Amino acid sequence: MSAILKATNINKIYDEGAVSTQVLTGLDLTVSAGERIAIVGTSGSGKSTLLHLLGGLDTPTSGEVWLHGQLLNSMNET
Repeated sequence: MSAILKATNINKIYDEGAVSTQVLTGLDLTVSAGERIAIVGTSGSGKSTLLHLLGGLDTPTSGEVWLHGQLLNSMNET
């Protein structure tokens, strides 16, 4: 099956003044057509951050998110 969603080496760091918080480190994820997944983890583990990145609502500090073979960062809002 082909990948409809692919995240490669995703890193997300939130910088707030002198404090940097690394939320995701080197995350790789591939979701194929017809596949169902669950994102689970403890509070503060980065689940919502990951979903925001996969949905194109936020951008990773580094790494790439692809949707149907197109890089999300290269897409516009329309």
